[in-house]
Amino acid sequence: MKHPIGSYPRVRVQDDGRQVVSQAGSVLLVETVRKSGLDQAISAALAPWRKPRAVHDPGKILLDVALAVALGGDCLADIAMLRCEPALFGPVASDPTVSRLIDTLAASGEKALQAIRSARSEVRNRAWSLAGKNAPDSDGQVTVDLDGVLVIAHSDKEDAAATWKKTYGHHPLMAFVDHGPGGTGEPVAALLRPGNAGSNTATDHITTAQLALSQLPKKYRRGRKTLIRTDSAGGTHDFVSWLAKRGRWLSYSVGMVITDTIHQHMLKIPASAWTPAIETDGQVRDGAWVAELTGNLLDGWPKGMRLIVRKERPHPGAQLRITDADGMRITCFATNTPDRPIAELELRHRLRARAEDRIRAARATGLRNLPLHHTAQNKIWLEIIQIALDLLAWMPMLALTGKARLWEPRRLRFRLFSTAAQLVTTGRRRILRLTQHWPWTGEITGALERLALLPNPG
Repeated sequence: MKHPIGSYPRVRVQDDGRQVVSQAGSVLLVETVRKSGLDQAISAALAPWRKPRAVHDPGKILLDVALAVALGGDCLADIAMLRCEPALFGPVASDPTVSRLIDTLAASGEKALQAIRSARSEVRNRAWSLAGKNAPDSDGQVTVDLDGVLVIAHSDKEDAAATWKKTYGHHPLMAFVDHGPGGTGEPVAALLRPGNAGSNTATDHITTAQLALSQLPKKYRRGRKTLIRTDSAGGTHDFVSWLAKRGRWLSYSVGMVITDTIHQHMLKIPASAWTPAIETDGQVRDGAWVAELTGNLLDGWPKGMRLIVRKERPHPGAQLRITDADGMRITCFATNTPDRPIAELELRHRLRARAEDRIRAARATGLRNLPLHHTAQNKIWLEIIQIALDLLAWMPMLALTGKARLWEPRRLRFRLFSTAAQLVTTGRRRILRLTQHWPWTGEITGALERLALLPNPG
């Protein structure tokens, strides 16, 4: 009796297979594009850049690159994975055509960027309307998180510089809309900056906030229904004053640097003034307390600002800082939300940590590096990344349910998009037959059914 050698079965490989489609699950992204009207909006926005006898539409080219990035690509040449599957993605432009378009848009500067951003804003409004109770504004509030990202450059690129972490590259400032505990999040702004750009530059925070607000539906571009959250990099007089300016009235929750004055006031807080911090389920957070600071600390800051400090036992192995006290890690943030318990406000601010998940997803979706040399080209690349991330946020929001709505890009690619299928042509119809043994085939077919029920764009 012969026993098999090795752990895996041996198979014969031939290259004559027909009507087999790889990345078949990416039909979910294609249907999301169709139902949201993103293809029409991008094509209309980039119509001025289409040459009279051009074969490929600039909007379709840009959207194809974004789809390639959403599927895991990290450079323009990765559009080849779409070109190999015309049954799913239609005709796809060649690499030289893609490069020429990026150069053309980069040469147009802010005009091209504004066209792309306007199209994204228009489609975002429709996507949120289609999502209903799953939309990030279903409770009448929108939360926007601002955070910086370090992007390493492995070669000499325009505006690449040494960063504060002693690396070399760029330091873009990004903004994400938080989808809450039942979802992920989507990007609404990306400001490309040199690697040596400061973390607490108020001008950059204001510019990024303006870009983010312009992406939201008009009713959220001013007023208390929109909350802007940042870490301590946003805790500057100029930025906080801009957020609270009369007529803008935005809500904010921004981290603050522990200055010596704040530290001394914190040491004087009596034990009875400390309130236990809470978890998302309402239970007391073990080893954490919060208190509100008052008095002349708020002199010179916008009216209505509240300063809340938290002390917490550091986790084992954590290094204490000079601003910590009595073996406790001390943090502080400011907000202008009145009449709410400080423990609830501290929990809301702590949930800003979800922005780190959004940054991780962005790194896995084209932001690991900036593949082009010139800054103007990489600004277009950042817009492509944001379109890809929009699709990866809108598709679960519109079509997935349960825990699948929380899947990050890597898991979506491994479980859904990489599914193989057989393409069958019968009559005038083309049918994609997904493999039955794949554990997540039901997720794909269920999601497609939900997308099919949504109205088509006008």
